[in-house]
Amino acid sequence: MLTTVEKVLFLKSIDLFARIPGEDLAQISVITEEVTFEDGEAIFEEGELGDALFLVVSGKVKVHKGSREVARLGAGECFGEMAILDSAPRSASVSAIDDVDCLKIAREDFYDILGEKPEIAQGIIRVLTARLRRTLDDVAGSRAS
Repeated sequence: MLTTVEKVLFLKSIDLFARIPGEDLAQISVITEEVTFEDGEAIFEEGELGDALFLVVSGKVKVHKGSREVARLGAGECFGEMAILDSAPRSASVSAIDDVDCLKIAREDFYDILGEKPEIAQGIIRVLTARLRRTLDDVAGSRAS
């Protein structure tokens, strides 16, 4: 189990939260829930309604659409941020490919924090933009081959 200080240090290392002062991160750490998944376990499935953002503390996950792997994410990376921003179904499935420890932030708690800390919304926009660019680069690269 992580202490509040360990959670704050971890959150500070993540792009979403990098620009947020430590005292504000302490407030965010309070709304996180530690969750563990075993190697091979489905964390969520494409099409499910999303209600949480996950931050990988240790281990790795794969993001996939059916059998096609979209990405692998490890410590310090996040997933589920799209579904936490809207009520649309999950756009992909995520499964553990190691034993994985995550911090989970529920949508309702997250919205409360977003209202107080618009910098977090800016962090999410940066993460989503980077992922969109990577996806577009992958599509362009696959068309060129």
